[in-house]
Amino acid sequence: MSIEDDLGRRAVSPHHTLSSRRRKRPDVIADKVRDQIVTADLRVGDRIPADWVTPETLNASRGTVREALKILEIEGLIVSKTGPGGGLFVSSIDPEDAIRFLDNLFLAEPPSISDIYALRKQLEPVLAAEVAGTLSNEQFVHLQSLIYLYQDEPVSAEDEYRQRLAELDFHSGLANLSKNRLMGFVCRFLHSLLQDKSECRAIYSEPTPWGQREMGVNYQVKLLRALKMGDALLASAIMREHMIEAEKFMIERAVLLRK
Repeated sequence: MSIEDDLGRRAVSPHHTLSSRRRKRPDVIADKVRDQIVTADLRVGDRIPADWVTPETLNASRGTVREALKILEIEGLIVSKTGPGGGLFVSSIDPEDAIRFLDNLFLAEPPSISDIYALRKQLEPVLAAEVAGTLSNEQFVHLQSLIYLYQDEPVSAEDEYRQRLAELDFHSGLANLSKNRLMGFVCRFLHSLLQDKSECRAIYSEPTPWGQREMGVNYQVKLLRALKMGDALLASAIMREHMIEAEKFMIERAVLLRK
């Protein structure tokens, strides 16, 4: 039975849509190997059985199999090791690499500021509530140090931009502390989208009114206090208000820049 017949008989999965039959053969084979790894519940560092990736098993030429395995290597799912004890092993992709990969998906048609904040307003208050009362002294000091980076008045457009990114770094630092890895990852991805969005880059490079700057810093300081006290409800409320004000500011500045 050919691989196409086998795929056709299997239940449709995210990797096996109708359009997958029109994809290039190496992509389809890469999906098959990926499914085997998932089905067998292989973990990072586990060896991939050699008979899974032979041309005979996959009903493909050696060149096509090499291309398929290269796809999985680029995606970060497998790694090839040479020498004694070498072979193919399950690997893991760095979260930052995954975020950059996803960023590229939105380069052509980036989401709007409102789209991004629609998610931030929902997720980040939950994140703040979850982290409340769990910070070690070291983690608290680290988040506090990020606030210090943007407390002073910037002296140039470059300094302004660096400080605005530091504000996002504060939120990403908070996201890194979430025990819910998925929520933390999504929050960091949203921060990355803001950093990459050309409209936001222009806003971040413009001087921020002092009152707005003070408001932002005050939100962070109040949030840190609530987190340290372990007051989940207060931390959530502060974060939600912060997100609402941040969205309002970003949209207003975007409108001004378009004029």
